[in-house]
Amino acid sequence: MFEYKKIGLLTACFIAFNCYLLTAQIITGAQQINAYLPLLNGKKVGLIVNQTSVINGTHLVDSLQKLGVSITAIFAPEHGFRGDHSAGAKVKSVTDEKTGLPVISLYGKNYKPSAEALSKVDVMIFDIQDVGARFYTYISTLHYAMEACAENNKQMIVLDRPNPNGFYVDGPVLDMKYKSFVGMHPVPIVHGLTVGEYAGMINGQKWLKDSARCNLTVIPMQGYDHNMKYILPVKPSPNLPSTESIALYPSLCLFEGTTYSLGRGTDMPFECVGKPGCKVGSYYFTPKNISGVAENPPQMNKECRGYVLTPFARYELQKEPRIHLKLMIDLYRADTAQSRFFIDFINKLAGNDRFQQQIKAGLSETEIRRSWQPGIESYLAYRKNYLLYTDASLIYTKP
Repeated sequence: MFEYKKIGLLTACFIAFNCYLLTAQIITGAQQINAYLPLLNGKKVGLIVNQTSVINGTHLVDSLQKLGVSITAIFAPEHGFRGDHSAGAKVKSVTDEKTGLPVISLYGKNYKPSAEALSKVDVMIFDIQDVGARFYTYISTLHYAMEACAENNKQMIVLDRPNPNGFYVDGPVLDMKYKSFVGMHPVPIVHGLTVGEYAGMINGQKWLKDSARCNLTVIPMQGYDHNMKYILPVKPSPNLPSTESIALYPSLCLFEGTTYSLGRGTDMPFECVGKPGCKVGSYYFTPKNISGVAENPPQMNKECRGYVLTPFARYELQKEPRIHLKLMIDLYRADTAQSRFFIDFINKLAGNDRFQQQIKAGLSETEIRRSWQPGIESYLAYRKNYLLYTDASLIYTKP
């Protein structure tokens, strides 16, 4: 059965301190205003931004307005411009009260900026913190924005930020039969790229509609490489509030394709897993409705039993970064209602219809991971063409 090892306080402090030192060395794309301000002079600028788009604690919108940049529109991804919409909640187009700027939704009826919206824009800026997982929807928003820019002859500038899971590559490569907004490209679940590198891959692999090519400029970071661990200064979305939840996300998000709760509606989202009637584990939690964070979360108002995984994130994931499947395998085998363990969403998250069949057939973690290997090795062969940063110690653990 699934187990985790406890980590000592001194070791935890050592890890946190070293992550802080590494973080302090990094200069993000957004911080290098002198590198991109000349591209904005005399232009009407659209911004794809959210609560993570900050320069030393000041929002990019505020910084650019003070410099006299003509911002004509803000485009809001999932969770909204201020990051106050729960997962899956539609984002409405509104006027931002603080800035008076129009906020155009890219997570409602449309995922793609319209030609009408872009008629008031000369250049688009994308500055959003990603977490390096295929099903995290900000890279899907990036795709559609690049496609719209290509179709309407607009320039796209990506201000690059670190990938907190950028030091490893893992997971099945998406079967394009299961393309969706939570998986648009044939990449592994953990793709090991920054958004700037990912944008280059979208262009280079001709993934835009009709193989169009976006007029793309990436402002790369200084002092960053893929071997670095990075602590995010602002939570990237409402249910990833901690370093541990971000580390666990690539492994645990697959449970969104099951009947289990991942702690949405608690103070431990993506740090625990369980459901009512679970026969294993010693952690109990009850998801509640939390406005703007977790509205109608899975298993709401029901006591769930399972595991808390914070120590696992601090120890095992530090020691061996990869998508860990043992927990799902063990919970499936212990489940008294195996026929209802998975829901339809699992195929979109896994990116294929094989994954759930492998679990049901009793395959081991090693056997499942072995089936991913050809796709990952093919991906790694062309991924290297788009790297902007050193990844000499990139982790890919073969089964």
